[in-house]
Amino acid sequence: MRVLMLTWEYPPNLVGGLGRHVAELVPALVQRGIEVHVITPGVDGAPAREEDQGATIHRVSRPVRSGGYPDFYTGAVHANEALAAGAQAVIESLGPFDLIHNHDWLTAFAAGELKHRNRLPMVATIHATERGRGRGQLSGSEAQRINDAEWELTYEAWRVITTTRYMAEEMDVYFSAPADKVDVIPNGVDPRRFQALEGVDLAAFRARYALAEEKLVLHVGRIVREKGVEVLVRAMPLVLEAVPEAKLVIAGKGPEWNHIRQVAWDLGLSHKVLLPGYVSIEDRDRLYKVADCAVFPSLYEPFGIVALEAMAARTPVVVSEVGGLREVVRHAETGITVYPGNPESCAWGIVHTLQHPEWARLRVENAYHEVLTVYNWDTIAASTIDVYRRVIRERAATEW
Repeated sequence: MRVLMLTWEYPPNLVGGLGRHVAELVPALVQRGIEVHVITPGVDGAPAREEDQGATIHRVSRPVRSGGYPDFYTGAVHANEALAAGAQAVIESLGPFDLIHNHDWLTAFAAGELKHRNRLPMVATIHATERGRGRGQLSGSEAQRINDAEWELTYEAWRVITTTRYMAEEMDVYFSAPADKVDVIPNGVDPRRFQALEGVDLAAFRARYALAEEKLVLHVGRIVREKGVEVLVRAMPLVLEAVPEAKLVIAGKGPEWNHIRQVAWDLGLSHKVLLPGYVSIEDRDRLYKVADCAVFPSLYEPFGIVALEAMAARTPVVVSEVGGLREVVRHAETGITVYPGNPESCAWGIVHTLQHPEWARLRVENAYHEVLTVYNWDTIAASTIDVYRRVIRERAATEW
């Protein structure tokens, strides 16, 4: 089976969960005998074509426009023109392919053109929605155009994959996608990244972020409003009342970074809230291992792959009871769930975790078992291939 996969992100271009999902799904598919060709925008320093873990990666240069583009959406549309041309060249030189697998709206324009031009069925994985990020609202014309592109992608796809039941419900409510067109296949995580750190002395690394006697509370992710980072910072005074030795580390960058730093300063927490900015993948994994608690108080979260990463690192997790997080983390079994947008509830979850390490350890072991049995990439790849086979079988039995 030969699959042409389109994605806006692929290493070294990693922004969020979409890129990590594709980067780990692709080798798992290859291990199960699927020939995968990935089409993705080019990035500085990365080759135009390379073999990576058995897959062929084709990076297509984005068009450069003097003065730039008026908005991100317009830039993405023009990049899709180049992606479609690059992908068509791959099809004509290396084809035929059995299907197209597209991830999110960012490459949907190219995927749709390729589908019709080559009469190839398309599978679409939807990782998040613009309306979901706006908590049900669309703010401005660009958001409306993105929403329209997402609707068209779900319409054009032969089948739609979401990572949670919550996202499957969004497909129904926002796009009227038929329930029998949607498959739920979760995200995954590779625990070997963290297993390699077992027994490694990370004391010197930890000292870069917290004193030996401090309890390290960790948040990892893009600093954007929907991740609820401000809620976490505003919870810290309550946490410190109960656990004075707590120290919050917020690893990541984003448009809200300066605002969050100012909130911490205004609350008099500059000595207890550290914002190191972007951290490498290796340092991110080490931070998970040395943290006493990982907190993800999202206001909107289609899945929450960061929670899975913490679970794989055997770090206790506190998450908001929202979106896909409430499917990944079960309260008092695999983690602690708290009310979204509520600093008091968030503080309670952190304090409970830090003050009851014996209970936290039990939740950690339950969570780790689920990482190994439910959220492993081989299982996820097998489920994805089942979708591929169904689509190929149905396409063979129908006229275009």
